Amino acid sequence: MMYVKTKVLPSNIHGLGLFADQFIPKGTTLWKFTPGLDLKFTKAQIQSFPELAQQHLKTYGWLSKKSQMYCYAIDNGKYFNHSKTPNSLSAYYDDEEELVTKAIRDIEIGEEITDDYKTY
Repeated sequence: MMYVKTKVLPSNIHGLGLFADQFIPKGTTLWKFTPGLDLKFTKAQIQSFPELAQQHLKTYGWLSKKSQMYCYAIDNGKYFNHSKTPNSLSAYYDDEEELVTKAIRDIEIGEEITDDYKTY
């Protein structure tokens, strides 16, 4: 679930991207997996879905290194684009069920919020 105001807009990186709709100070939690809102699926569940649903989940979901399940953000969190020099970082914490994404520097209003997909 997103913890900051964002907009989904065309991205110079790829397709649609996630953009800050407020100033975000370094260290702010941007998004975290929220049970009951965000979703998790087994590989078998995904394979049982229609092909278009499978493609959507492959594009907007990820395989969790923590639970080994496929995760899906129900909100704008699915629009983080990859960057080798991101302004946010997704990580697994012992006291959290899944990923938590935090700002690793101040993010200005209108700036695209990016993450390094290699971290998760």
